[in-house]
Amino acid sequence: MREQFSKIGFILAMAGSAVGLGNAWKFPTMVGTNGGSVFILLYLILTFLIAFMVFLGELSIGKITRKDAVGAFSELANKGKNIWGLAGFFMIGAILIICFYSVVIGWILKYIYSSFFTLPNTTDAAGAMFNKLISDDLSSQFTCFTIVFIMIFWVVSKGIKSGIERMNVWMMPALFILLILMLLYSFSFNGFAGAFNFLFKPDFSVLVNDGSLNTELILNALGLSFFSLSMGVCVVLTYAASLPENTNVIKSTLSIIFINILVGIMMGLIVFTFVFEYGASPNQQGPGLIFVSLMSLFSNLGIIGNILAVAFFIALLFAGLTSAVSMVEPFAFYLINKFGISRKLALTYIAIFVYIFGSFCILGFHKDYSIYFTFFGKSIFDCLDYLTSNILMPVSAIVTCIFVGFVVEKCKLEELFIPYMKETGFKIWLFFIRFICPIVILVIMLKNI
Repeated sequence: MREQFSKIGFILAMAGSAVGLGNAWKFPTMVGTNGGSVFILLYLILTFLIAFMVFLGELSIGKITRKDAVGAFSELANKGKNIWGLAGFFMIGAILIICFYSVVIGWILKYIYSSFFTLPNTTDAAGAMFNKLISDDLSSQFTCFTIVFIMIFWVVSKGIKSGIERMNVWMMPALFILLILMLLYSFSFNGFAGAFNFLFKPDFSVLVNDGSLNTELILNALGLSFFSLSMGVCVVLTYAASLPENTNVIKSTLSIIFINILVGIMMGLIVFTFVFEYGASPNQQGPGLIFVSLMSLFSNLGIIGNILAVAFFIALLFAGLTSAVSMVEPFAFYLINKFGISRKLALTYIAIFVYIFGSFCILGFHKDYSIYFTFFGKSIFDCLDYLTSNILMPVSAIVTCIFVGFVVEKCKLEELFIPYMKETGFKIWLFFIRFICPIVILVIMLKNI
């Protein structure tokens, strides 16, 4: 019988999945390049209007069937069971993500170690340090990647209760404690006021671009709200299959969204405090913001900077690991159910694939080997990122919306949701999942492609 999460275990595990590295660099990056507080306001509105609806749709498939992704789609389809079952294979996107995601977590592990020593005191020095790591230092990359790889698969091998839930039950609170301590310390800097105003004082002029509505800003907010909740790779579906029977799915989902938003805003306040304190640009892109700009800014604080850098990268490590673990479980659950094999054997097959392609991602950045791992002008790392983020995840979400809205028997959805959202709320949700969400996601996908 499938193990079940406790109620708090599900919330923390799902929040851990959602609170990934995107909260550390994608959230600050997109806020910084899209006008600050107005972007956050749009992000919050669209999270509750769109992402919340889709999240409930994917959750319903797993909660009703308690099966793996392929089995869940097949069971709920009255016609074309084999065809709809193929929709479950979008979970392969999660395996592709973990191939490059674990490489990034390896970088973070390396930076935890490096932060105990001398920090680079200029952005040029920090940039050279990061470029040396990814383009020249194979031994460090493979060592850190291997350690992260072992940690991820060891946790998943322990199962739902003893592995995934236990990890999140202590790692998520630890993440919050680290962020709160860093946030409290950031209060002492003049840059905190600038960060606070940037994130919470709206400048509505950014909504207008050359006299017309800035649709790109809105689309960017939609994209972040959707992709920050681990949807489109069957993680929500798989975790929902282990929900206790009497779980209030609405409250649980709102708790997950709240934690995700809170971590993103806390990260934003911490990052932008140092950015404004030392006059750096808030428009830096992901790795450039975290591995370059922040490292050089921390160096201005002496030994305190080293302590902050270690704490910051440990927080990133926790966020990355909780998210990475969730990516492995959907395909492992499918292999166990489909072929009747043990969890350890299923994970062995997945681990071999992940380690090989993770190694390719590392070699794709190296100065001597990148030519062999470059396709269409992109490294294999960037190819996997593009394929999953811009194609597989949005297509999966559109298919999920259509399936839940038009294929799943309405009475089953009513039985699951009406006790928690009443009939009026259910009708609104069903209208969104049928008509609004698929169109919005399609627009985002076409824009990103």
